[in-house]
Amino acid sequence: MSDVTATPAAASAPQPRTAKPGRRALARFTSNRLAVFGLIVLVFFLLFCFLGPLFYQTDQVHTNLAEASLRPGERGHLLGTDDVGYDVLGRLMIAGQTSIIIGLAAGVLATLIGSFWGAIAGYVGGWVDSVMMRIVDAGIAIPATFLLLIISTIARPSVPLMIVVIGLVSWLVPARLVRAESISLKSREYVLAIRAMGGTHSRAITRHIIPNSVGTIIVNATFQVADAILLVAYISFLGMGVQKPATDWGAMLTSGISYTYAGAWWLILPAGFCIVLIVVAFNCIGDGLRDYFDVKGRLK
Repeated sequence: MSDVTATPAAASAPQPRTAKPGRRALARFTSNRLAVFGLIVLVFFLLFCFLGPLFYQTDQVHTNLAEASLRPGERGHLLGTDDVGYDVLGRLMIAGQTSIIIGLAAGVLATLIGSFWGAIAGYVGGWVDSVMMRIVDAGIAIPATFLLLIISTIARPSVPLMIVVIGLVSWLVPARLVRAESISLKSREYVLAIRAMGGTHSRAITRHIIPNSVGTIIVNATFQVADAILLVAYISFLGMGVQKPATDWGAMLTSGISYTYAGAWWLILPAGFCIVLIVVAFNCIGDGLRDYFDVKGRLK
């Protein structure tokens, strides 16, 4: 009788590798072609607006009436000049910096305020929730553009002021979304456990409620940035934006709209194209992030 024990074939066969949840989520994001397109467009605009002026240097402070209203390609101006001699391509870069900075900062500010407001309201509940959400409902009933126009007439518009104002009028939607998540999460075992052990409400909110709502928060933040960029364009188009020589894409539309019938398309189309494209990019990224954080998709 042989002493050699036969090894089962199944034991020596290589075990199939299972993809990690993070890789599966990343694969879902990259499989969304619109999300990848949005990410590429966003990276392009960041490079164009913030690194472009280092390579394509123009004077965006002093006017030059001798080179006013030049058509694209004349005297070395790739996109022509406006009515006071500013190079339009260089102006697009500077205007993009203002629009993107205000959009990103205001979107983050609105998301932070709304996340904490909604988390507190949903977690505490009762009359506190009722009062806090009635404030949100009242704020949603007031048009944000109307408030921005009033504030712009009272104070001189600047980048920091517009960031604060847009952030303070845009936090209402994130508050409602996070509140719904908070109501669902506060009955989970880990939240009940920390309350049973004597943990404070602030610890439960900051350590469990908000971190477990991060998917909803990040997805909504992309939409908040897109909305903030549109709000900047709205009020600048109405002449209430940042003051010259600073500018943004909405202000460029305002300056060029009076030359529409003169055929000066280069004063309108580039700025309008940039606004539409970057807003679409943020919305596409938001859709891709929704797939990335989708819990049902992780189980597949």
